[in-house]
Amino acid sequence: MKNAYAPYSKFRVGSAVLTTTGKVFVGCNVENASYGMTNCAERTAIFSAVAQLGPKLELSAVAVVNDHGVPCSPCGACRQVIYEFGPDATIFFQGAKGEQQAHITQLLPEGFRLK
Repeated sequence: MKNAYAPYSKFRVGSAVLTTTGKVFVGCNVENASYGMTNCAERTAIFSAVAQLGPKLELSAVAVVNDHGVPCSPCGACRQVIYEFGPDATIFFQGAKGEQQAHITQLLPEGFRLK
């Protein structure tokens, strides 16, 4: 989270993903003046893992934190990417009532994969 590039929103987000083989990869949000080009922390962490381990990556858990201490579950795009690599993953995040965890299928019912 401390490495986030968030000059526009001032909202720094960090994420860590745990693979089924026990490896951990971290990521942060990276904003862009063209807002649609911004990349979330969760996807940054997952893409880093894929870059190092290859396309057979399997996730078992994803954690998300932010520097404002406000509710912050993965966005819809991140949920789909998490599901692609971790259809059985557990997600840890700050919810409205404190720390929460949820199975990815609770956050993304009817997620899909082309595998």
